Amino acid sequence: MDGNNRWAKKKRLPGPAGHSAGVEAVRNVLHACNSYGIEVLTLFAFSSENWERPKAEVNALMQLLSRYLSTEVDELLRDGVRLRFVGQRRRLSDKLQAQMAAAELRTAGNSKTTLAIAVDYGGQWDITNAARELAVKVESGKLRADDITQDLMDAHTALADLPKPDLCIRTGGDARISNFMLWHFAYSELYFTDTLWPDFGDLDLARALQDFSRRERRFGRRDGEGSRYSGEYSA
Repeated sequence: MDGNNRWAKKKRLPGPAGHSAGVEAVRNVLHACNSYGIEVLTLFAFSSENWERPKAEVNALMQLLSRYLSTEVDELLRDGVRLRFVGQRRRLSDKLQAQMAAAELRTAGNSKTTLAIAVDYGGQWDITNAARELAVKVESGKLRADDITQDLMDAHTALADLPKPDLCIRTGGDARISNFMLWHFAYSELYFTDTLWPDFGDLDLARALQDFSRRERRFGRRDGEGSRYSGEYSA
């Protein structure tokens, strides 16, 4: 969800105003995902590298997430949305950690859509953490090194309980994935748009999905042996 600060700068507003507008975009896109039957929407809200941003901006982002959890969970509950957080939580405030845990618990029974929010998350951290957990099991004798498979590695990642993303959308004009879900994007389709995140709406999502529907997903197979979209998917 890139482009909040640039959006604010274009409108001669303070940076936090861009992040607040970004929350409205989250609400609109989530509703659109529900209408399209998208089962999982994963949002990169705060990366493990974002701690290097100015302290005032970091504090504003954390306050914004706290307000979101205070005001939006009731609506998520009504709409059948299950909320999941992925990433390291130990660097977050105790209050925010408690809010996140409470929101997950309240929405745990919902099954229409899963909204996964990545906070203090990085793809390299995720892979490293999975490898560390497997190494501990090998060191303790619970597992042999020869038993480690791709599926076992996958099972130890932070998003192991969710399907692999079919589509990655990056807003804001940069054509990179910036350390997001590196393991999980192995065969995801990538879509880049110049639209800044606060301006990203239903029409932009429709364009991304239309582009996705035209692609043949071969997963390493030859031309003509792949598949096109034929059911529900995740983004």
